[in-house]
Amino acid sequence: MKSLSEIDTVSKRSSRAAGYSWGIAEEVGKNIKLLEIFSLPGIKNLNDFLNSKKNIKLENLNLITEENSSNNFQYCPVIAGVNFLDQIKTLENLNEIKFKNIAYPMLFLPFVSRASEIIGKRILLKLDEKEFLMNFNNCIHSNFFKKEIIKIAESVSIKILKNEDSFTENEWKELYKLSEETFVEESESLKNSGAGAGLTDND
Repeated sequence: MKSLSEIDTVSKRSSRAAGYSWGIAEEVGKNIKLLEIFSLPGIKNLNDFLNSKKNIKLENLNLITEENSSNNFQYCPVIAGVNFLDQIKTLENLNEIKFKNIAYPMLFLPFVSRASEIIGKRILLKLDEKEFLMNFNNCIHSNFFKKEIIKIAESVSIKILKNEDSFTENEWKELYKLSEETFVEESESLKNSGAGAGLTDND
């Protein structure tokens, strides 16, 4: 089994050899390592993408808005991902962000996961019928379990979710009331033995 360090290094070097700058190649290395950690097919998709890159026409998406549509060419997943991550502080205020025609969208996915950590919010990513819930870059819940190559996502949707409790206020109050049974009422003996007790002020 290949180590995460090997996956990072080889992904980075191969991306640089395919024409990306060292800075972007380093981002790709981190991302492929992340995909493999989450048991998603990172190496498989990157290998196919880099080998196919010369034969497909790609468009670089630099400024991301609510609606991003490329009718003639497919969006490069790496450039779109880098710019999504760079602009996430502005984009988090949008209700939904849509893209049309992203090539090899699995390579775009880890940028979204990392964005979830930056803004401290969960992000729901849909790649056609496949759904991925990003949880602060700690885990990814998904209905996609196949180790396959996804060459294009015709419809991509990103929703940044509000931080909400999964429990009711009443459930919280009940649990908190139970926790109060561990509280110890402060007695004179505890006061005398507490931090700072016995110190004299020489001023």
